[in-house]
Amino acid sequence: MLVGRRTKFAVLIFWLIVVALTGPLAKNLTNAEHNDSTAWLPGSAESTQLLKELGPFQSPNTFPAVVVYVRPTGLTATDKSAIASDAQHFATVGPIDGRITGPVYSSDGKAAEITVPFNLGNNGWNKAAKIVDSMRTTAKQAAPGLETHVTGQAGYAADSSNAFKGIDGTLLLAAGAVVIVILLLTYRSPFLWLLPVISAIVALFTAEGVIYLLAKHAGLTVNAQSAGILTVLVFGAGTDCALLLVARYREELRRHTDRHEAMAIALHRAGPAVFASAGTVVLGMLCLLVAETNSTRGLGSVAAIGIVIALASMSTLLPALLVICGRWVFWPAKPTVGSAEPTATGVWARTGTRIARHPRRVWVTTALVLGVFAIGVIDLNANGLSNAGSYRGHPDSVIGEQQLSLHFPAGEGSPVQVIAPAAEAASAHSALAGSSGVTGVTSPVVRDNEAYIQGTLTAAPDSQTAYDAVDRIRASVHAAAPGAKVGGDSAVNLDIARAARHDREIIIPLILVVVLIVLALLLRCLLAPVILIATVVLSFSAAIGLSGVFFKHVFHYEGADTAFPLFVFVFLVALGIDYNIFLMTRVREEAHKHGTRIGALTGLAATGGVITSAGLVLAGTFAALGTLPVTAFSEIGFAVALGVLLDTLVVRSVLVTALNLDIGRYIWWPSKLMQHYDVDEPAGLDPESVEAG
Repeated sequence: MLVGRRTKFAVLIFWLIVVALTGPLAKNLTNAEHNDSTAWLPGSAESTQLLKELGPFQSPNTFPAVVVYVRPTGLTATDKSAIASDAQHFATVGPIDGRITGPVYSSDGKAAEITVPFNLGNNGWNKAAKIVDSMRTTAKQAAPGLETHVTGQAGYAADSSNAFKGIDGTLLLAAGAVVIVILLLTYRSPFLWLLPVISAIVALFTAEGVIYLLAKHAGLTVNAQSAGILTVLVFGAGTDCALLLVARYREELRRHTDRHEAMAIALHRAGPAVFASAGTVVLGMLCLLVAETNSTRGLGSVAAIGIVIALASMSTLLPALLVICGRWVFWPAKPTVGSAEPTATGVWARTGTRIARHPRRVWVTTALVLGVFAIGVIDLNANGLSNAGSYRGHPDSVIGEQQLSLHFPAGEGSPVQVIAPAAEAASAHSALAGSSGVTGVTSPVVRDNEAYIQGTLTAAPDSQTAYDAVDRIRASVHAAAPGAKVGGDSAVNLDIARAARHDREIIIPLILVVVLIVLALLLRCLLAPVILIATVVLSFSAAIGLSGVFFKHVFHYEGADTAFPLFVFVFLVALGIDYNIFLMTRVREEAHKHGTRIGALTGLAATGGVITSAGLVLAGTFAALGTLPVTAFSEIGFAVALGVLLDTLVVRSVLVTALNLDIGRYIWWPSKLMQHYDVDEPAGLDPESVEAG
């Protein structure tokens, strides 16, 4: 037994050894991240294939930095002399791949640009910041009154790296603070909150150490996005498990003198729900492995590993710590044998009584309100974010791109790239040059029997006009040169958007089927799982709809990231199903003793408080994503936090309870439990007649 008088210390020693081994590795996880283009791209996309063939012409680790100089009244001779001097200096600030282009002056005489291609090696995303910061410092000293910016791939990589700088520490502090505050309010004890937090921190460090090893030696794809989400997942989902276990342990302490026996019984009774909920989350995350997008597929493995380790910590280390500490850890409200269970007369017990008066009216009204919220989805634009819209602020790279588009062709610095067999070079060149929306097409460069051509888009590289141009270019080039591939920044963004759409269409139905099967096996019936899945979809729709309204009319975001709907669905369904499992397993347990109607009310009274607390913890940890100056993270954090609050305060506790009461024992169809009448319901009597009576 894990919580025996001696084995509890063995469990503690085991985890001390584990964290001692994995803790030092955890801090190296950032160094194992892959934040280059291929880490985010779908593996089969045309732009990805082009990157793989780019080697003879340009290293895939090359990040061009575009330095922009602007003087609204026109560049002076002094300005031009300083700009030329900067061009020479930039050759010394980092490893150059190719030649520096420029200075090139705009036709209006007000701007100049210098393009500096840096080969930053593997994981150049993290190395760009130091070089670009040096370039920005140099450029600002060029001439008094001269406006300068650094944009291009290197500029955006530097700003993204700075935005994610310290992400692990920031999210850990934010999530930890939220968890501590909520646990203090929940337990009203100055000591008890420490044990779940310690267990969560141990789980996080262990997970990060394991993931680092897999990323370093087994090819697991980890980027800043999945590393950040790992923190909130382990803290949020882990603390949810802790809340359920502690609540059940406290119940058993009121029934048993020996705390070891109380914990053993608590683990036995709460264990199935905890393991089923965590298992469902893991299966939901593993569904992401069928994604085309590398970053999404990598997140599935990272998240699943985090949840498994969080479950292991909360089901072994936390129980051991609780029984080692004893009852005093609950001070000042220590549970004593024979003391009253406060949930029996608490707020959720009273809520259940009110719902029981008119359950059908309650669930119909609740469903209609959630349906109205879902209408807001018409305000949600999930076609992707522009470079400017990707940040909550105005980083230098965004301003530089805007200035570049005012004085040069809008696609300057982000060319369309074409690689074709040497025999098809002329045809590919003619097709690219003849496509509308393209200018400045270069002559083919032939190496290793392959030809490389590039052109400049007349539209901004992150605009729909540019994406339409890429489609036209691909159609034209493929017709003229069947062996050619078309890539570049605009093509990359287009391929990511299409892969995200494909992933949504495949993964969302797959997750629903997986969750339905898990619920059917756990509850041993069919009707209840179908109804619960319907409430999950309704809850997700309401959260997405409300988020769309807030994004457009309150926060004034330009739209949402292409992966936003899928990520929110995965987190809300995979994590939200926890609350279904917590509630319905308790309802089923009580229904065996007293019937479904009493079971529904007892289940709500017993689990309503812990579900609410768990929802607040999970919502708070995801809301911590809003501390990052990245729009996509803020949107995911807001939508998941909102959805979890709707789930715990409305859907699980009100809607599902009302459905349980209205449908009664038939909700367990076709299991034998459907034959189990309520204690006050004579055999053969219709449940609605009992309600009317």
